[in-house]
Amino acid sequence: MLIGTVYLLHFDRPFWGPMLHYVGFTRNLRQRLRSHREGDGGATTRRAFDQGIGFTVARVWWPGTLRLERHIKARGPVNYCPLCR
Repeated sequence: MLIGTVYLLHFDRPFWGPMLHYVGFTRNLRQRLRSHREGDGGATTRRAFDQGIGFTVARVWWPGTLRLERHIKARGPVNYCPLCR
């Protein structure tokens, strides 16, 4: 089982429809967040970056697994976001 960090990003405003969150898994959170902030993190955060939309790290689970990441995505990230409550 791969162990790392699961993280939840909360975008400053919705984009690409109602999208307001991004859930990811990484072994190096600092490097991964830098990639997201520079527009190299992934397709979803790249779209936000291209539209000038920033994000806040809303929550981190450590240790985390890919299974936990899939679980959070399936249940809906909004249910885990402390900034949406």
